Parts: sequence; structure tokens; C-alpha cells
Amino acid sequence: MKKGKGWLKPLALLSLTGALLVGCSSGNNASPGTATPAPTKKPVEQVAPQATSTDDEKPIDGGTFTHSTTSDIVTINPIFGNDTASGDVMEYTQAYLYNRNPSFDLAVYPWSLAAELPKISEDGLTYTIKMKNHAKWSDGTPITADDLIYTINAIKNPETGSPEITKYDKVKEMKKLDDYTVEIKLTQLYAPFAFGLMQKLAPAHVLKDVPFKELQAHPYGKDPAKTPTSGPYKWSEWKQKEFHVLDANPDYWGEKKPHIQKVVYKIYADQNTQVQALMKGDVDLVDSIPVTQLEAVKAKGNINISTEPGPSYEYFAFNFDKKNFPNNYGLFEGQKTRQAIAHAINRQGIIDNILKGTGKIMDAPFLPGTWADPGDAAVHYEYSVEKAKQLLKEDGWVAGADGILAKDGNRFSFEFIFNSGNSRREQAAVVIQQNLKEVGIEAKPKALDFSALVDQYANPGKFQVLLLGWQLSDPDPDGISTFGKKAFPPGNNAGWYDNPKLDALWEKAVSTVKQEERAAIYKEVGKEISTNLPYVFMYQYGTPRGMTSRVKYKDEFKPVSMIPYGETFGFLNWWIDDTKK
Repeated sequence: MKKGKGWLKPLALLSLTGALLVGCSSGNNASPGTATPAPTKKPVEQVAPQATSTDDEKPIDGGTFTHSTTSDIVTINPIFGNDTASGDVMEYTQAYLYNRNPSFDLAVYPWSLAAELPKISEDGLTYTIKMKNHAKWSDGTPITADDLIYTINAIKNPETGSPEITKYDKVKEMKKLDDYTVEIKLTQLYAPFAFGLMQKLAPAHVLKDVPFKELQAHPYGKDPAKTPTSGPYKWSEWKQKEFHVLDANPDYWGEKKPHIQKVVYKIYADQNTQVQALMKGDVDLVDSIPVTQLEAVKAKGNINISTEPGPSYEYFAFNFDKKNFPNNYGLFEGQKTRQAIAHAINRQGIIDNILKGTGKIMDAPFLPGTWADPGDAAVHYEYSVEKAKQLLKEDGWVAGADGILAKDGNRFSFEFIFNSGNSRREQAAVVIQQNLKEVGIEAKPKALDFSALVDQYANPGKFQVLLLGWQLSDPDPDGISTFGKKAFPPGNNAGWYDNPKLDALWEKAVSTVKQEERAAIYKEVGKEISTNLPYVFMYQYGTPRGMTSRVKYKDEFKPVSMIPYGETFGFLNWWIDDTKK
């Protein structure tokens, strides 16, 4: 899911970013049940985004930028919107209190709602936030301290059902010092809190009289006519499953006004159709090109390609709520059973043959190479049919007459769901199904519309297994908002995973600001989570991105692959140039 929070977002396309996050071929070349196959192609050469204009070129005002996707939004209400598509649209329409820079640091830009970085008390328990005094919603209402206080109160109230709840559960009290200054006191030292302030705000003047338990059904965020925005673009039109129209707000408060006057967020049925639209010039940005189509896109010559890896990973998530299974029999109760599935899935084969070498195996939910990466402390599950069969036998599973395992009268059969239109996942699902069949497990893949998947299955925790992705969207590696008991549905712990030992480690890691101490704790986290396995952590992946050459930007505003939504970093400074056609 680009589901996110704390520091993760579910991905529709990588989606991690992608992010969560995708090949077009209907077949796959992996060879389940054999040794890991060799790559059929060389890994894609990594190409970074480059400036598309020279220093002497001057920006041009006007034009339309078309951003393509294969998933529609759920809502652009910042209290709830945490999937990839919703996040994409909010990047244009909703302003952050604080932004992040390309180095992942907290930053204040001309388009940020904050006037300066937060002032933090010596004991780390009090944050003072000064907001700009000229920001306005698109309906002309000032954006004030009331909006910040309202947003945090709404998210932290359990009746609201916000997936962001764990970001603010340590807020003890908030005091409005003046119309643009807020003092926030925490119940305890919480190292990631500053990054939690990279928050888009909801309008108190629209929502303050709505009971928290009724917020999710409110039209704000779902009806353009009833959704004032805080960013440079207004939400003008939504034709479901087809497109969104975003118009530059002529009264936008920011010091820097957008050059591009209209953004169309266009929805395609699948990535093949999406890429064809890019090659025909019908869209300007595809942020997830299937590697099987990359050479054809390059051959067009008028499309700029980036293949840098992103902050996303794919996962295969178990559900631990027995109500989701026949006879209330939890198939994934046994740790050895989960470990067997990890051994049975040919992750490297998927990387080599579907991702064409653009991925990297993940054994724990930490971005590889960062300070919190537990490295070898995390358990690695090599692809081994024999090891998988042995662990299943030890856990009491016995083959039935049809070859499918059973225990206590229950067949080892389950459905795993993923988003339709994502050809990477469609191909991976076939491999997973074949891999698990070889060890006696019947796994039935089912593709669903992404917004329906999130709303009806993931958010309420009503599924058996999910094949989706997370985007490591915040600079801090705290993962309790995804794996902690406090994040049970409608939070991000969609599978109802309950591990008190792991919860204690997450809490311990955020109770110190010393990075070396936190890194040591995350090694313990890595070992515990990879041993106990709420997910099979599949792989980090890159998603080649293509943008038409009519889109211009200088080097300082080029897309940034490693930050969430970095494909449109510095968008206010971009422009459209059709004069050289």
C-alpha cells in the first residue's frame, strides 16, 4: 500500500512508493523449485535525474503537466490519506508544515507552512512551532495555529480512525501561544517526533464541528467542491478512475508561485497502457516503468529516464486475526510455518527475472545502507524447498490426498491479494503461487482495485495475506506505527501482529536521541522481526521513471529518487517548454 505511517507509506505502484511500487509481460522467467536462476538480462544501468535546462534558460509560465498512475485516490484529507495515489495528489494540493530536503533533513522552504525550524527544549519534551502568518486556504481562510492543533488532536483521537495515530500518541498537551505559534509538550522523550511534524494540515474551519468518529465519512477530501487546499494547486475536478484536474491557485500565498498552470493526474488501467501514453506524448511523467519496456522508452529519444533505486520495499504480510480464516483457524500461528514460507519463496529469482536485477533482497524493514540498517543481525532466508518442507513438518503440517498440507483438519490454503494493474506484482504473484505449491501450500492470488483494497481489506484488517509495498517515507526508522499493537486496524498494522518483545524494543529505541544507542537497539529489532516474521520481507526495488523532455527544471530542483514523492521535488520551479517541438 503507499499506506504510511510513522515512517512508512503503502505503495500502489511500487507501490514502496514505489512505492512502495512493475513489468508488462504476462509471463515470467523464474524457475520455481530449482536453484535460483541466473538473470536473463544484465541489470539496468542506474541513471540519475539530470538538469533539463541550462542556467541561461528562463522559466515559462503556463502549460499543463500530466502525471500518470494506475491507481485512483482514496482521499486527500491529510488525516486519512496515506496511499500512494492520494499522496501524489496531495503533493500538489496540500502544504506540509515542514518539508524534507534531499538529504532527508527537516527543512523550511518558501512553500512550507512553518516559518522556522521547531525550537526544542533542553529536555527534548517541548517543541515550539512558529507558522507563517500569511498562509491561506484556497477559500481565503487564514491557515493558523488552530489548524495545527486541530489536525494533531484529530489524528491522535482513537475515534477518528486515522492510520497516523502513533505519530502523536505521545503528545501530552498543546498550547496556542498566539495565532501562529504552538507549544507542544510530550509525555516522554520521543526521538522521531520532529520528523512527525512533516505533516499536512486539515482545515479546522471546515471540520471542527464534525465528531471525530464521523470525520472519515465527511466529504472533505473526497469532493473537490468541499475541499479547500493549502498548497499551490486547487482540486478542481475528479472523474473517478479517469483523472483529477488541479489548477494553480491564483491567490496562492507562497512567495514562490508555480510556473505550470494546470496538473492533470491521469489514471490508466495498467502500466502497459500508461507507458504507451508516455511514448505517444499523452502524459509527461510515469514514475514506474516496467523494466521490460525500458529500452523501447529510451528509443523514443524525447524522454528523460531515471533508474536510481528508491526508498521502497515489497512485502508478503500475514494476517494473525483468526476471524479471517475458515473455522477461525489461524494458518500463520506457527513461527516455523512463517519461516518455511520465507524459505519457499524464490526472492532472488523474482529479482533476477522480473525486476531484471533492479532489486535487492530485504530481510528487515530498514533502508539498506542507512545508520539503522541491522545488516547481518537480521536473519536471512535462502531459497530452499527442502528447508521449507522440513520446517512445515516440524510445525505439524501433513500432506493430504491432494498434496496440500493440513493440520487439525484445516487445509493450508489461503488467498493473497495485491493491486491490479501492477504488472510487477502480477508476475511475482505467479511465482509465489508456484513456489508455495511445491512445498504443499495452496496460495491463491487475487488482484483488486487499489483504493478498494486499501479501504475494504487492508485498513480494516480483513484479508488473509497481502502482497504490497511500503515506502520508507520518514527519515526516522521507528516502525512501531506499522508493527506495533497500538497500530492495529485502522492503523498500519493491518495484519494484527502482536509481539510485546518487539514493541518494547521499538519504544526503547525512540527513548534516546543518541544515534549509536539507537542503532544498537535496531540491530536487536532486526533480529527479532526477521526471526518472528510478521511479513516475508521481499526486496527493495527501484522503479525506472520517465519524463518528457518538454518538462524543464534546473539542477537544484531535479527529481530526488531517495525521498518519498521525490519525483516532483521542486515542482514549483519547473516549467513546460513546447517551443522546440
